[in-house]
Amino acid sequence: MIVTSDGGPSFRMWPPVAVGGPLVLGLLVSAWVGDPLDASPVTTGLGWLLVAAFAVWNGWALIMIGRHRTALLPGGETTTVIDRGPFAWSRNPLYVGLLVGSAGVALLAASAWALAALPLEWALLRWGAVVPEERYLTAKFGSTYTEYTDRVRRWF
Repeated sequence: MIVTSDGGPSFRMWPPVAVGGPLVLGLLVSAWVGDPLDASPVTTGLGWLLVAAFAVWNGWALIMIGRHRTALLPGGETTTVIDRGPFAWSRNPLYVGLLVGSAGVALLAASAWALAALPLEWALLRWGAVVPEERYLTAKFGSTYTEYTDRVRRWF
């Protein structure tokens, strides 16, 4: 485990805004102009399943972050490369969880417009958070991080 001290990565866009902004916009469009997606037991059940998956997955990732005593909030100082738990499956498990949670909320709200916003959310996360974070981690941890990127996919 490598431990260092610095100011953390700088983001172009804070991840909760990258996901929350398009989600809220999609929900508002549904409220203003209507929506082709009807609420049903299927959309509601799938929505709750995705929200539960988000809570469990992100909770697990946050526990791992806490155990390794590294940055909890985006932009905080990263002190180690975590490669266990959900970080063994995705280099960005919290961001994957945010997208899953967003899909769940969109289904619960029966908002096709919010579901249609998911690619924009993904693109904003990639551009605004993932790319700057990867540059920061590569500069900070060098081969430790690049070896991790060779083993673990960016998203899932």
